Amino acid sequence: MDNKTTKQLAKAISIEALKMVHRANASHIGSCLSMADIVAVLYGSVLRYDTKNPTWPERDRVIVSKGHACAIMYAVLAEVGYFDKAMLEEYGTNGTTLQGHLSHHVSGVELSTGSLGHGLPVACGIALAMKHASAATRIFSILSDGELDEGSNWEAILFAGHQKLHSLVAIVDYNKIQSFGSVSEVLELEPLADKWRACHWHVVEVDGHDHEALLQALKNKSSQAPTVIIAHTVKGKGVSFMEGTLAWHYKSPSPEQLQQAIAEIEAMP
Repeated sequence: MDNKTTKQLAKAISIEALKMVHRANASHIGSCLSMADIVAVLYGSVLRYDTKNPTWPERDRVIVSKGHACAIMYAVLAEVGYFDKAMLEEYGTNGTTLQGHLSHHVSGVELSTGSLGHGLPVACGIALAMKHASAATRIFSILSDGELDEGSNWEAILFAGHQKLHSLVAIVDYNKIQSFGSVSEVLELEPLADKWRACHWHVVEVDGHDHEALLQALKNKSSQAPTVIIAHTVKGKGVSFMEGTLAWHYKSPSPEQLQQAIAEIEAMP
């Protein structure tokens, strides 16, 4: 990766994701844009990784449980150098490794995901293994808010707190919209922070688009408990006609919408 700031990285990967979803006539661009700032700060300033040695044993692990938002992940992995950015043009085409849900066949991807509720349990297993090995590795798991409806997550949350998996960081992309409506309408999660605290997690709530707040939250960790970062975000962040709109969980931008979206992202400070 060149010397982009995390904000520049977020803009670059947002634009790439928009182009990818448009070319493939695919879905989930709203979900991608809500987490662009999170992954930009992670890959730009926090994680230990080696793009030339993706299986480096001392690397930090990122398990993206919301695998439907794969376009933003493919974009950031290409941007930081795991593979040639020209590969992004293959997204969603027949036979490509850049499938419509996150695939471990892509360099830099730890786990194929898309069936919701699986990422955090796997991250717990990795964190427990690293704890027994006294490794310095940190494990980050990015979750959607809607997938917290899955009981498997709450089993994992109970387990991680009980086991004091202090190398584990769960990041909830709390954009308040899931596949069939607002989170509050489909299945209310609040008081969300209190629920995690009750399961013995260290809880941090941040503006999920504030890079400095994200950086501080991601770099700091408890020595005794797993950490959850509840990142308050906006579905479709940065594109006026997508922000906070359920339809963009599914829709693909038209050529005209794509140009407007790119222009709005480019104009962001």
